[in-house]
Amino acid sequence: MTQGAGQGPEAERTATLRDFRVPAYVHETGPYDQNTHPGNAAPPLEDAVEHPEGYTPTQRDLPVIKRGDTLQLPVEPAPAPAPQPPAGPGPLFVVGDVHGYLDELLAALREKGLIDTAGNWCAGTARLWFLGDFTDRGPDGIGVIDLVMRLSAEAAAAGGYCKALMGNHELLLLGAKRFGDTPVNSGAGTATFQAAWLLNGGQKNDMDRLQDHHLQWMARLDAVEEVDGHLLVHSDTTAYLDYGDSIEAVNDTVRETITRNDADEVWDLFRKFTKRFSFRDEGGADAVRSLLDTYGGTRIVHGHSPIPYLLGEVGSEEDEDGDGPHVEGPHVYADGLAIAMDGGVTMAGKLLVQQLPLGD
Repeated sequence: MTQGAGQGPEAERTATLRDFRVPAYVHETGPYDQNTHPGNAAPPLEDAVEHPEGYTPTQRDLPVIKRGDTLQLPVEPAPAPAPQPPAGPGPLFVVGDVHGYLDELLAALREKGLIDTAGNWCAGTARLWFLGDFTDRGPDGIGVIDLVMRLSAEAAAAGGYCKALMGNHELLLLGAKRFGDTPVNSGAGTATFQAAWLLNGGQKNDMDRLQDHHLQWMARLDAVEEVDGHLLVHSDTTAYLDYGDSIEAVNDTVRETITRNDADEVWDLFRKFTKRFSFRDEGGADAVRSLLDTYGGTRIVHGHSPIPYLLGEVGSEEDEDGDGPHVEGPHVYADGLAIAMDGGVTMAGKLLVQQLPLGD
């Protein structure tokens, strides 16, 4: 016989009659071969009975132990379980525009304790929101998307989450991939997504690496969300009001527009998402209130317009001078109702990751 792995030669076995049921006739004293249920009761003495043919007597494997023979030891009660932290969501963080600056993003997430040195989620039940614009201008937009998609799975497995909003550059990249040089009505003549994408920092390396799962992920992103009293959007514009009077309606309308795959409709959506500065100047606080009154929340948190723009330090991303603008953190404005999160990483500013709520 062939030996099994890790086993020695098979020993010759002696057939025994085994039955582990409780004896039904434990008080029987008659010969074993006369028992109505052979095997249910063992004879009282091995050598005092005549065994059936083929039966080999065996000794008990374990002695019978009487209760008085045992040493009774007190059993210590199990220690009380350690107190558990209160259930509920973890801390809330938001990330401003990344624009392909993967290394800067990794450094900022590590600094806040959201990922470890290997780039893996280590923040447990923390909640992380990206405010859009993952690609263009910087060197590795697809690497940024891959990171956010991976962290989404890792955070969910740990009891937290990592989610993202739709930015105008996601719409731009989707349009460039789907429609290319197809003419669209820009309101000021004809234009193409391909030309607009290149003009706004589109990177060939990103387009070459763009795959279907990246496109599907971008096309499903929400445009608006409300979390812990914070209304999260990408752009500092009231154009969201054109797409619905509730968060659900806006998100559904944006997704349906993308799904219909009409170049002019997607272009119109892209152009509205590029509007900015609605909250900055006179009447800005009222513009913020129009969004809060419609969609809920007590403060709006947005990206899109770099803080140096909002502060009037530079007029465009081509105006960078020296080491770039000095950005310490988010900018609170519009009577304290708006928080700007784009630190201007594309103009040598800072990629911001901030825990909310934020004090004034």
